[in-house]
Amino acid sequence: MKRKIGILTSGGDCPGLNAAIRGVAKASYGMFDCKIIGIQDGFKGLIEGRYKEMNSTDFSGILTRGGTILGTARTPFKKMRKIDDDGVDKVKSMVKTYNKLELDCLITLGGNGTHKNANLLREEGLNVIGLPKTIDNDIWGTDISFGFHSALDIATEVIDRIHTTADSHDRVMIIELMGHKAGWLTLYAGIAGGADVILIPELPYNEDRIIDALNMRKKSGKDFSIIVVAEGAISEEEALMSKSDFKTYREEQGYSAVSYRLADAITNRTEFETRVTVPGHQQRGGSPSAYDRVLSTTLGAFAAEMIANEDYGKTISIINNVAKTTPLEEMASKLKLVTKEEKLLTTARLVGVSFG
Repeated sequence: MKRKIGILTSGGDCPGLNAAIRGVAKASYGMFDCKIIGIQDGFKGLIEGRYKEMNSTDFSGILTRGGTILGTARTPFKKMRKIDDDGVDKVKSMVKTYNKLELDCLITLGGNGTHKNANLLREEGLNVIGLPKTIDNDIWGTDISFGFHSALDIATEVIDRIHTTADSHDRVMIIELMGHKAGWLTLYAGIAGGADVILIPELPYNEDRIIDALNMRKKSGKDFSIIVVAEGAISEEEALMSKSDFKTYREEQGYSAVSYRLADAITNRTEFETRVTVPGHQQRGGSPSAYDRVLSTTLGAFAAEMIANEDYGKTISIINNVAKTTPLEEMASKLKLVTKEEKLLTTARLVGVSFG
């Protein structure tokens, strides 16, 4: 019996998506008779019925390629069951496309929002398998998500390069990395890059403690400092605010990013010359690292095994370097955040890192 497999990538792009797509395809072709349908631009393409019937040549030469050959788009879960002005019922449209294509299953590659949408489709009776992708590494139930390692390499290289100019000019250099809610990328990159101060969303900072850390380095003969901050980092004062008050407060501050507000505060309160670097989307671009190529291929091939066994309604987790399945409903509404018990926090503090 020929199996028809739909594949889509959703949310932000990252290195390793194409490697995972390739892993699904090559393993599936080798295990059973199948046809693969590439859904274009994520769930948006599934809603609008945009897809491409693919063949084996479509998956050649993409192992090292960044981005996604299928295209991607952000389709927020909270809007999925809402009917907009165009009158389109998104959920019914996705189910209709799935049935029209006579799919045996749908593979969804993405982060937390993607997994929520995948679970929604599971609840609608569709056969779905999720693959964990995100540079934030904040998907609950898996030790690692593909894309994280590649972004970590890029972020660490940025810090390495900033180190030399910081040292040359005796400056405080602030590097702002991605991570709205989770600080994994900033924590890992900060430690790997030898940062002096690391600020993450899970640990609200105190401006006075940051200033104290900088002054202590100055007194010890260190004329420069490196601060690595996640874009979602907040102060202790902000942590006590409601969402509406927080939004108003940030707007009144007039800063586009936390790093620039912090830079101005340091400049105004000390004699340190301070500069900001924001690598932005560079962290999500380019070829996947060797580690992510292996991880993505492993996840893709494991998904093919799940299809062969008709094991649906789950995502693939990596636990202690072993691929396992996790029910979508268990992880779709959870985030994996840095907790106060995280061992890396202890490691960082032992080598003198301040968390503000």
